[in-house]
Amino acid sequence: MLVEKRSIDFIPEEERHGKPRSLFNIWFSGNMQLTPVMTGAALLALGLNVFWAVLVVIVGNLIGGLFMATHSAQGPKLGIPQMIQSRAQFGVIGAILPLILVMVMYVGSVYYSGLLGAQAIHSAIHGVPIWLAMVVLNAVTLLVTTYGYDVIHTVEKYFAIIFALFFLFITIEAFRLPFPAHSWSVSGFKFGPFMMAMSICVSWLLTYAPYVADYSRYLPKNTSSKATFGWTYAGGVLGTAWPMLIGVLLIASTSRFGDDPTGVLAQMVGPVAAPMLYLVIVLGILGVNVLNLYCAFMATVTTIEPFTKIKVTPTARFVILGMIDAVATWIGIQGQGSLITIIGDFMLMLQYIMVPWSAINLVDFYLLRKGNYSIKDIFDLNGKYGRFNWISIGAYLLTIVCEIPFMNVAGIYEGPISKAWGHADFAWIIALLLPSTIYYFAMKPRLATTGELEQDAVVAKTAAQ
Repeated sequence: MLVEKRSIDFIPEEERHGKPRSLFNIWFSGNMQLTPVMTGAALLALGLNVFWAVLVVIVGNLIGGLFMATHSAQGPKLGIPQMIQSRAQFGVIGAILPLILVMVMYVGSVYYSGLLGAQAIHSAIHGVPIWLAMVVLNAVTLLVTTYGYDVIHTVEKYFAIIFALFFLFITIEAFRLPFPAHSWSVSGFKFGPFMMAMSICVSWLLTYAPYVADYSRYLPKNTSSKATFGWTYAGGVLGTAWPMLIGVLLIASTSRFGDDPTGVLAQMVGPVAAPMLYLVIVLGILGVNVLNLYCAFMATVTTIEPFTKIKVTPTARFVILGMIDAVATWIGIQGQGSLITIIGDFMLMLQYIMVPWSAINLVDFYLLRKGNYSIKDIFDLNGKYGRFNWISIGAYLLTIVCEIPFMNVAGIYEGPISKAWGHADFAWIIALLLPSTIYYFAMKPRLATTGELEQDAVVAKTAAQ
């Protein structure tokens, strides 16, 4: 129960510890909560029946999990947080552009999930107003997050057991509900809604890319990359697909679930088990918001570090976390109405912004530099990676522009290509393929000319010895 003393700095080998199987707990329990259940329920509103919705949940999460888990395997190799490693691709200052967006994403996630948890507390204990429930829930989140990495891994381990047992019971009850005729029919396939749903499901795990390695960076350097990948992949895919599938089943059997999810679940489990239901919902929100707040802290420190050379003491850690938590709580209290829609729509837009970053990062790590980096230069404003890398920045911004015709964000914008293809959303495919291609073929000649690849390989070999 010691406060984590590291923040964005490199983790020396003598401080490395843990087993890769702990990553299953992190990503399983971090997703086994009400939000992905509601996401699964929303898929039927797009026009899919149960069969096609189930298929898209499984396939979409299997695809999205590949990229998420590939990022996780970077953690033991480098021993630094995910976003600070992107300085090697974007430059020390250039990396701040996606970092600012990531900070907004995390604050929005803390706010949105915290509000869901507060509403569950209010439903269970009517005398507790939503604002007070949110303050208490976010205060507990702050406490757990302040202790950091090891406590988070411990908490999520026990949450994983609780959530698995609870969702197993809900799954059994869900299959006992009546379903409309033709719910499981293979006929009636609709390409546009199917691709729109695919975008939602793939992007769910893809948007974890900016912080997934933060939870594997303390593992020993000789940890198997296959094990790191496998445990992350299994936890992420199972932890996301399972609650999404429950959402599909519940909305298909009762349309009231969309308006009153906790009420329907309480009715399913019965009055005796209803208090446990609300507790599990609140713990699920706590589990995911600890991850969100921890990574909002990491993104904040990474952003200001080049200009301040900040030293994160336990006190500074608590103050920074407290400020972020207070902002998210204030937004939740003030914006229970209209801001929900605004923030929710903005969160949808962020998937189009973060996926190109993920593509560039993976190409650089696995195809160009092959995991060899100079950690010293990543923390040096005047180091070899420079302040800005205009190749990656250009590829990143160009991709965002090129995504626009393929986008379909309900109620905000639909591009002409999306309209022409039955309202299908192809933007996530463009976001993966276009920046990968541009960055690889533009950076490879430059790295070969400067000899940077050989230099990094020597530095990495020396550090390993």
